[in-house]
Amino acid sequence: MEFDHVLKELKSKQYHPIYFLHGQESYFIDEIAHYIEKNVLTESERAFNQTILYGKDVDHLAILDTARRYPMMSSRQVVLLKEAQDMKTLSELLSYIEKPMESTILVICHKHKRYNFNSKFGKALKKNALVFESKPLYDNQVPGWISIYLK
Repeated sequence: MEFDHVLKELKSKQYHPIYFLHGQESYFIDEIAHYIEKNVLTESERAFNQTILYGKDVDHLAILDTARRYPMMSSRQVVLLKEAQDMKTLSELLSYIEKPMESTILVICHKHKRYNFNSKFGKALKKNALVFESKPLYDNQVPGWISIYLK
């Protein structure tokens, strides 16, 4: 899925239970994660229903516990897992990926390289998540992207 299509869906409030953002170009991953962080929940809902975790500081059990809890005084919660490439037990989230909670939006940011989807975990992601690959722009794509960005 393309960057502008993902943002268009988010702006029209069409949310997926899992977003897996991966690839070499971290800018687009950060932009999508930032949009979700700032716009899916209202400011008052964020206090209890938005959690930001970092791959190097957290294990899969903490993510599972957070993603499986119910939102407080809101219809949904947002769980952002940033720097997921630093997490050694990412594939242990398989049980959640196969059966996500509808009230949780889990955003997994896996930067600086393309993820290999040949594992059981990767296949479950392709089946149950919105998968966005952030590729670097070619030189001939930059002018068009700048004009879209400035609109």
